Amino acid sequence: MRRRHFLRTNLGLAAGAAALTMNDQARAGAAPSRTRRTYLLIHGAWHSSLHWARVVRLLSARGHRVVAIDLPGHGLSARFPRAYLTGDRAAFAAEVSPQKDIRLDDGADVVLAALRELQGESRPIVVGHSMGGTVITRVGERAPELVGRLVYLSAYCPVRRGPPSAYGQLPEAKQLHFDGLMLGDPAKTGVVRIDPRGDARYRDTLHAAFYHDVPAEEFLAFALALTPDLPLGYWTTEVGATKERWGRVPRTYIRLTEDRALPIALQDLMIREADAWTPDNRFDRKTLKTSHSPFASAPEALTALLHELP
Repeated sequence: MRRRHFLRTNLGLAAGAAALTMNDQARAGAAPSRTRRTYLLIHGAWHSSLHWARVVRLLSARGHRVVAIDLPGHGLSARFPRAYLTGDRAAFAAEVSPQKDIRLDDGADVVLAALRELQGESRPIVVGHSMGGTVITRVGERAPELVGRLVYLSAYCPVRRGPPSAYGQLPEAKQLHFDGLMLGDPAKTGVVRIDPRGDARYRDTLHAAFYHDVPAEEFLAFALALTPDLPLGYWTTEVGATKERWGRVPRTYIRLTEDRALPIALQDLMIREADAWTPDNRFDRKTLKTSHSPFASAPEALTALLHELP
């Protein structure tokens, strides 16, 4: 019941935002897109549907139906450690998360429920950012018939080496700018934990890792919308993709060349491995010269790529 209410709330909010932008479009005299598509936007770790707001507005203004939802443990569904607001950093780092039992399939369930509500003349395009790539990969495996296209925005596509955590150990991941960001022991807390409410030095590190091409005054709004706990299930669960199901869904990878959170070498490795595995259904590749967060730094360019997808 809670998940159904949560999904209805997300879809209602996103639909309302789209209606507002379409009214703005009509007043401005802009022509709607000749081909109306449906886009379902899935955020990455610690983020939420709110972080997609600029892209939702811009894609909607082109005449598309656009919905962004919160994965379990994120956005309005997040639950917080008690010590998060006390200022006791040691207690915060050690506290077991109330989100520790959230599984990868819980995230996939929410996306699949949204896809079923959004079915229409064409199957939705599902866009996953960063850790959201793991979720949409699982979705493509469980219900390929519901998906028109999977789009990986500098996202994990863990189809050949086990869970996404295995990719974090590769040489291609050695340029990750996460030093000093992660708090506590995930094996004890049950989550991968950050502190969006940290001090100025911590926020500077967070800025450099995820949003380095976003002005500091803009970054603060995005940072304060983050939540601290990524349930470990998203990071350590093997997706179990197969050629017969996930491997038949059309897919696009949007490479981000200046990404410090998921380096371009690691992005390209996942593309190569997936294409070698399904040579008859390869990634359609696009590239943006941005940080890990083009929805913040280059929403117009990102929207243009999404609008022009095959």
